[in-house]
Amino acid sequence: MSIEQFRQQLPEFAKDIKLNLTTVLTPEGAPDLIQDDIDAIALACAYSSQNETFIKTIINEVQPRLSAEFITAAQLAATIMAMNNVYYRFTHSVTTDSYSKLPAKLRMNAMANPPISKKQFELYCLAVSAINNCSFCMDSHTKKLEQEGYSQLSIQSTIRIAAIIKAAAQAQTIIDTQ
Repeated sequence: MSIEQFRQQLPEFAKDIKLNLTTVLTPEGAPDLIQDDIDAIALACAYSSQNETFIKTIINEVQPRLSAEFITAAQLAATIMAMNNVYYRFTHSVTTDSYSKLPAKLRMNAMANPPISKKQFELYCLAVSAINNCSFCMDSHTKKLEQEGYSQLSIQSTIRIAAIIKAAAQAQTIIDTQ
């Protein structure tokens, strides 16, 4: 199924999502981002949504445009952030400060050696961290992106994509359960 077919099957309760999905996956709707990043962010977020129908829809849409490196980067961001977001959300949410001082002892080689530029990979990790609601990771990735020269508009565009992808996947989950 294409994104357009997906959009057309969304029911009335998801009208706003339908309209936002039309624009947010384009350079005009995601200012300061290039199409490769828009597509890879959408794919990483779709994987994080865990809705199989929507994941397949996004794959069908972006796979013809994205190189294998960008697809792998999206997969890496979704999986490494699944681990990191749980761990760091815990260490920074509990009231006992000593947990955040302990070494994580988790392998995170993907963060140091992504198949694309590290700064692009940070965008994807930020988007997934937003979906996973890890404020520590969101703050860390935002600071790194700002240090790399990314504009607030590009960071906002990244989060807008994450928000719409999460909402579209949620709408599909509702449809699937009716």
